[in-house]
Amino acid sequence: MKNEIYGHFHPDERQFVDQAYEWVENAARYHELKLTDFLDPRQGYILHSLVNRHPDVKVRWEGGHEEAERRRALIAPDYRDLEAEDMALNVLSITPAEQKLSELEHGDYMGSLLGLGVKRSKIGDIHVLENGCHAVVTSDIADYLALHMSSVGRASVSVEVLPVSELRSSEVRLDPMEITVSSLRLDGIAADVCRLSRSKILVPVKAGRVRVNWKVEEDPSSHLKEGDVVSIQGFGRFKVLEIGGLTKKGRYRVRIGKFV
Repeated sequence: MKNEIYGHFHPDERQFVDQAYEWVENAARYHELKLTDFLDPRQGYILHSLVNRHPDVKVRWEGGHEEAERRRALIAPDYRDLEAEDMALNVLSITPAEQKLSELEHGDYMGSLLGLGVKRSKIGDIHVLENGCHAVVTSDIADYLALHMSSVGRASVSVEVLPVSELRSSEVRLDPMEITVSSLRLDGIAADVCRLSRSKILVPVKAGRVRVNWKVEEDPSSHLKEGDVVSIQGFGRFKVLEIGGLTKKGRYRVRIGKFV
């Protein structure tokens, strides 16, 4: 059965497929509960696919708010009532001491959190606010992060641990840009967005460092469509917002949003 499942996913995803398969099987056979760390949307899709194959298993998702990108999953036998279960989430309220807030972005907060030695899977969505940041984290590391986090970039910060009910969410910020490309190929669009040559963008693509909709994409000729989210390790993320008509020279007008 597992070999059949492997055929639906990229080879790089096999380790997570094995892990998720074990969680589901343990819930069905041994009536175990499993609370995962934060899963990205692709991992969530894989887990959801496996749960759907098992009529005796169900899952609850929680990421702090309804539109959360990264969420924890609670996997359980189908007879368990999961609504009262503690999903073990806290919010870090991070406030810079000085009011140079416009200089601090999502990547600054993320870099400072990861710099304290915690795994990415322990950190959920990060919401950059007008007066600081609210970061959703697993409860087991919240106090550690609050104790040891003293700065973001060059800015000194104070950190308070809050219940997840006090989360202040923010809308995703996208920096719009418009490009014209000869085709909708991944390598062509990514090269223009990252301001790299076509040959240089092939390096991260072929090295497996590019994901389209959170799935590894190693084919530079694959075509992008409206709504696709592309992440390139070391270069950030962008979203294809709109594919317009052709120019007089037969090139596609594409509107891109770069995640800030």
